[in-house]
Amino acid sequence: MKSLMCSGGLALWVAVLTTPLLIKWLLKNNIGQQIREDGPQVHLAKAGTPTMGGICILAAVVCGFLVAHAIPGDNFTRSGALVMYAVVGAGLIGFADDWIKNRHRRSLGLNKRGKLVAQIALGVSFGLLSVYWAHSATTLSFTRFDSPGFHMGTAVWVVWVTLVIAGSANAVNLTDGLDGLAAGSATFGFACLAIIGYWQFRHFSIYHVPDALDLALAAVALAGACLGFLWWNAAPAKIFMGDTGSLAIGSGLAALCLLMNLDLLLVVIGGLFVIVTLSVVIQVISFRVFHRRVFRMAPLHHHFELMGWPETTVIVRFWILAGLCSALGLGLFYADFLHAAGLG
Repeated sequence: MKSLMCSGGLALWVAVLTTPLLIKWLLKNNIGQQIREDGPQVHLAKAGTPTMGGICILAAVVCGFLVAHAIPGDNFTRSGALVMYAVVGAGLIGFADDWIKNRHRRSLGLNKRGKLVAQIALGVSFGLLSVYWAHSATTLSFTRFDSPGFHMGTAVWVVWVTLVIAGSANAVNLTDGLDGLAAGSATFGFACLAIIGYWQFRHFSIYHVPDALDLALAAVALAGACLGFLWWNAAPAKIFMGDTGSLAIGSGLAALCLLMNLDLLLVVIGGLFVIVTLSVVIQVISFRVFHRRVFRMAPLHHHFELMGWPETTVIVRFWILAGLCSALGLGLFYADFLHAAGLG
């Protein structure tokens, strides 16, 4: 328990204290957000706001995770290291994207093919390492490795892992369109996974996740980093996380769920990100097939902005939805625990 508190607390304070330093450096070097011309007109006022704040999130996560292991009895595990690999790897992809945007003064960074290839490489390497290095289960899971327990085999597992990591990373990236929306929503998800990880550690005979405590440490570090960054990212934002932060957060959510045997539960815990992504998919399909738009603008949060909702109203209501999704995911996990333990 001490290590969990240390991991989350240190990550939070590192994010809180380093972000203003990064803001000053970014302002000094004229590195700011490039706003989409086809986005809501009210967002044009945000042009020039410092971005790439995900650098502080990455630093906070790594510091919190590493320092927590200084407590006697908490050893480094391969699963925990894999989560850090996914978070930092995705963060570097996002950093490259952000850097290109600011260097060329445009709202587009890496081209779609380049970003996709990088994400596939990250997903494939993560999948192979999870099998041959961390020895994780390769079964399709909801709340446990044997529920539903469909064995996929190494090849299918690697493909599945790649899709989940890329999908989750891009889902959070799509959600990062309003001040503090992604950071606040992700905090709920990571907090939920931290609780689940600790529960799996205490009930190893049911879940068979040998590195559950270390995964909980990673989840707490991610939650603390997001919460600390939110101090400066809350509306009106002093800094944006950029793709550096959003891709790292999304990959972290996916990596934790995959290694904790919660593949399908990720859809529930990260329900808000799924809804936002579906709004984009529906909009694109509807426009291309029927030449009509379902929403005034996609992603979904922009639709409500154009309906007249103030930005802070959209953010808080979406936070509530994110919290409810995480609570539902935790409830489903606990209900399954009662069933597995013969108590329900």
